[in-house]
Amino acid sequence: MNKIIALTKKELHGYFSSPIAYIILIACLSLFNVLFFMLIEQNREVSLRDIFQVMEFMFIFIIPLLTMKLFSEEKANGTMEFLLTAPLTPSMIVLGKYLSMLIFYSLLIALTGVYYFIVEYYGSPDPYSILSGYIGIWLEGAFFIAIGLLTSSWTRNQIIAAMTSYLLLFSLYFSVSFTKYFTGFAESFLIQLSTRTHLENFAIGVITTSDIIYYLAGIVLCLVLTCLSINHKLWQ
Repeated sequence: MNKIIALTKKELHGYFSSPIAYIILIACLSLFNVLFFMLIEQNREVSLRDIFQVMEFMFIFIIPLLTMKLFSEEKANGTMEFLLTAPLTPSMIVLGKYLSMLIFYSLLIALTGVYYFIVEYYGSPDPYSILSGYIGIWLEGAFFIAIGLLTSSWTRNQIIAAMTSYLLLFSLYFSVSFTKYFTGFAESFLIQLSTRTHLENFAIGVITTSDIIYYLAGIVLCLVLTCLSINHKLWQ
């Protein structure tokens, strides 16, 4: 565990030692702030339901840019071999990189917590539905990061890693849009496959076991596949 924490700290130090992390945080928060006030002005509701759904869509574009270099940069720079020969197991390497990006993402989400106090100033929002929405958007981002980590382990090219992440994330997000072409099991499968289906429940204050299992199972599956990819050097 100490080795995972040490690797996580090293990765975080790398993020915040360059201006890129601060630029990404400021750019994302500026974008979310503009969208937040536009939605409040348009809907006149003391709710964050719509901003959660907008954030979900924006994270499809943002997260692959954050995760594309996690492993591909190591391979391109020739440091992957050094990392694999260090006294670290593949699972430690994967968890260290994953947790560092998850902490960075959690910081970004936490900084939007001020939205609750803004809507509370103008009315009486339901704190439980807002908390549920934040849990949902956090789980969804954690899932997206796991997907980005997996695709980054497949290639030494950061652009290819990002493009592959976009392909997978858009497939998950828009799968519910294809239900009109199917019936029965295929229709139900596409509905349950879509990230939109599960975040909608969180955004309206409904937390179900199936939604939590969907995200956790997706995260675990991606992390296991990433470990296998690193362990067997499928990227070579």
